[in-house]
Amino acid sequence: MSSGSPTSSPPGAPDREDEVRRSLRAVIDPELGENIVDLGMVRTITVDGDRVTVDVALTVAACPLRTQIEKDVRGLVESLDWVAALEIRIATMDAAERAAVMARARWKAREDAPETSVPATTRVLAIASGKGGVGKSSITVNLAVALARRGLTVGILDADIWGFSVPRLLGMEGDVEARKGKMVPLEKTVGSGLVRVLSMGFLADEEQAIMWRGLILNRAVQQFLQDAHWGDLDYLLIDLPPGTGDVQMGLARLLPRTEMLVVTTPPLAAQKVAARAADMARKGYLRVAGVIENMSDFTCEHGTTYALFGSGGGTRLAHGLGVPLVGSIPLHPDLAAAGDAGRPVALGDGHLADLFAELARAVAEEVAPLLETSSCSAHLMARVKAAVASGDAASEG
Repeated sequence: MSSGSPTSSPPGAPDREDEVRRSLRAVIDPELGENIVDLGMVRTITVDGDRVTVDVALTVAACPLRTQIEKDVRGLVESLDWVAALEIRIATMDAAERAAVMARARWKAREDAPETSVPATTRVLAIASGKGGVGKSSITVNLAVALARRGLTVGILDADIWGFSVPRLLGMEGDVEARKGKMVPLEKTVGSGLVRVLSMGFLADEEQAIMWRGLILNRAVQQFLQDAHWGDLDYLLIDLPPGTGDVQMGLARLLPRTEMLVVTTPPLAAQKVAARAADMARKGYLRVAGVIENMSDFTCEHGTTYALFGSGGGTRLAHGLGVPLVGSIPLHPDLAAAGDAGRPVALGDGHLADLFAELARAVAEEVAPLLETSSCSAHLMARVKAAVASGDAASEG
């Protein structure tokens, strides 16, 4: 137990309490950008054989992040092979505990993330994969369109600086204009919603090689986040390059409230590589929100389904990470053809459009819902930033 009393782990077995605590370090408060263990939100961990009880203290009783934190705790702890039963007990922090959290958040606000032009209320989702060729950009574009069809305003930041493809997939072209020294994203109306896009594809020729290295790549992404008029956004989807390189690590510093959706295909090799992207996110204190499996199967014109690339990769990855499998998109020629034509399948009707509509519903209602955060972490962070700014002004005076 966290108070130091012994657990009932079998003799010679690893310390199960420490194993639970390590797993809980992957539960990230998306507004504070840090794990709930280091924030002091995990009060006690009790292990009785294969039964675990976790006591979690939230900043306020009505915190709308409660459901998300509970789901993340349950997913991660229950993914441990030896856990047969889990009880999560939710409490509210006392004044001293809240003061400690605020002090830690104040330090992070001063030392860590720079200011960006992305509104504090925007849910930021990075679409990531460990390897190329899994359809990550196609997932990003169609998810954005499906969210916009729900009447939402969705931004797409095409952070795949070398391999940008978002403009072509959306059928968008044009020059990025500047307003008061800042870039203005190009817009596409989708039903009652709106998609705003920034991409190197608007700044460079489609066939021109971008021969940049780490620091310049990070600077480009930083400009897209800081030197742009994003305006009010419900969601910002960031199409990351494949792998776990400079752009991914830079994003964790620039926008620590980013949450990650990991895209994989069914083969075991793709699953293992995708797991590295999730590991990178958690080492950078980013919340892994879920897994999307692409190219899951193929159904021919006669109605026979073939698992051309195997099966179960998305489910295995989600279980291993302790996160939900948010959606599964089949291998279908219409998906590529629609992208080449610049008209994403999510814009139309039919089975594929319905699948992306369901994916958007799951994201908007279950995985990363828009929150009324006036009484929770976002409100706390607003107070923290105001206090930091006030302190800085006082010290300068």
